[in-house]
Amino acid sequence: MPHLAEYGALFAAAFLSATIFPFQSEAVLFTMLVADRYTWWVLILVASVGNILGSVVNWFLGRFFAHFEDRRWFPVKRSQMVKAEAWYHKYGRWTLLLSWMPVIGDPLTIVAGLLREPLRVFIPLVALAKTGRYLAVGALSLGWI
Repeated sequence: MPHLAEYGALFAAAFLSATIFPFQSEAVLFTMLVADRYTWWVLILVASVGNILGSVVNWFLGRFFAHFEDRRWFPVKRSQMVKAEAWYHKYGRWTLLLSWMPVIGDPLTIVAGLLREPLRVFIPLVALAKTGRYLAVGALSLGWI
């Protein structure tokens, strides 16, 4: 497949941007789309899969760190956890449709893991949100909207 390294770099950027590391995969995707050297739907697919898998890592981190919430070094205070749990329970799993948003999206995916949202529910909701965002970036960069 031509451009395998570039597609790999996009995957890595999308994966990292979905984890706790700050990164802007949209800029990478946009740049590659306007370069007009790549197949647009492959770019959207690669970015989406990378970003979804990064969110799944967050979900697993949430599940893993839930075992340590009673420790002094745990980065989130119990009062903050109670607030996050109440907010998540109030608005439900549908908040995962906001997982594409900067600042709140990544913590949402971690909270979903902490609160044991089933992966069979988590993945489709996150996939819809993340892919929708990349489709919007694609539509903008290609002049469709």
